[in-house]
Amino acid sequence: MTTTIEAPRSPYARSPKKRGVNWEKWGWIYMRVSGVVLVVLIFGHLFVNLMVGEGVSALNFAFVAGKLTTPFWMVWDVLMLWLALIHGGNGMRTLVNDYATQRLTRGILKSAILAAVVILIVLGTLVVFTFDPCPAGSPADLLPSFCSAI
Repeated sequence: MTTTIEAPRSPYARSPKKRGVNWEKWGWIYMRVSGVVLVVLIFGHLFVNLMVGEGVSALNFAFVAGKLTTPFWMVWDVLMLWLALIHGGNGMRTLVNDYATQRLTRGILKSAILAAVVILIVLGTLVVFTFDPCPAGSPADLLPSFCSAI
């Protein structure tokens, strides 16, 4: 018994472009490159957080605060955030292009995806770069060792 999967319905026919940038090709290339880089970033993140030192039992606010005071880990986390969100948004855009049949629906869905990606990138980047590892009024046993007891 064979199961045949139909090809995705293309909601609109495109005439081949002869000039300009081929955005679909660059989106395809981005997905492959960002996927490989994300695998390295994610497994590095998991290895450092779960395997090095005391393992998962050491994960607490002080551990995260200590990591986010180092420029290397700030860049690592922001790079992981940006690549993952853009990768996911581009994948969702591809699904919308394949399965949304109405032009208005496609435009609304792609605008919502773009808005969600932009908002999450801005908020995530702000969190990483404005993070305060020594919040006022916190219990001393939860703070990293470099915070002075007040």
